[in-house]
Amino acid sequence: MKSLHEMTKDDLKEIKMIVFDVDGVIVPRGTKIKQIGNTTTLETKIIESKEIEQIKQLSKKGFLINISSGRGLYMLQEMFRKVLPFVVLTYENGSATWHKGKIYQHINSFEYLNDIFPKLKQIINKKIKGFEPKEFIITIHCTEKIPEIEEIVSKDPNLYTVWNGEAYDVGVKNQQTKALGLRQTMKIFKLKKKNVMAMGDNYNDTELLKKSGISVSADKTRVNGSFFVPLEGQFLPADNLMQKILSLLD
Repeated sequence: MKSLHEMTKDDLKEIKMIVFDVDGVIVPRGTKIKQIGNTTTLETKIIESKEIEQIKQLSKKGFLINISSGRGLYMLQEMFRKVLPFVVLTYENGSATWHKGKIYQHINSFEYLNDIFPKLKQIINKKIKGFEPKEFIITIHCTEKIPEIEEIVSKDPNLYTVWNGEAYDVGVKNQQTKALGLRQTMKIFKLKKKNVMAMGDNYNDTELLKKSGISVSADKTRVNGSFFVPLEGQFLPADNLMQKILSLLD
């Protein structure tokens, strides 16, 4: 992998869409969630004003900005409220894409997850912080790994579970991934692989980065890429990348 400092203007000549993961990339990692009975409380992170201006500048220069996240649509809309006219939201690990009020659903996971959800809800463990509200995947926030969750999911050959360091995502095996979301979003906007640059930092970003023309790792200890952004420093990885691209185009 090359350092982001080695990126040149020539690397950008075919790029039309830039894809960003959210947690650990545009906002810091970590989700504050509390669930008591039927009441779930979630902290909504808002992107910084500098990133808002960077996204607007990139849009003006002709780039399509795609936010690809495991989070639900309502949460992403709140996080990116000030730049909604300038972004495309692909949510719940590629399950659907939102663009200017129109939703493109990429998979129907209801039949796959309907039976396993109550089984997971029956687990009693103090390490479980809560279930994040989602439409197409199941996300269980925990203080650490819980073998019982992995065992229940492993019994269903159609499902996968991924631990990202703070939560389990449960979805449809070989289908419900960020790569699916990227493929479908590329079809919507008539783009090819060479037209896409993607940045991610976690295990569920692996397929997304592989399917992009230029990949940027925001955490080289977890995912590989054409380029990597050093974790140390005062700027978030997306901030670093947007600064670099804008400096190359000035």
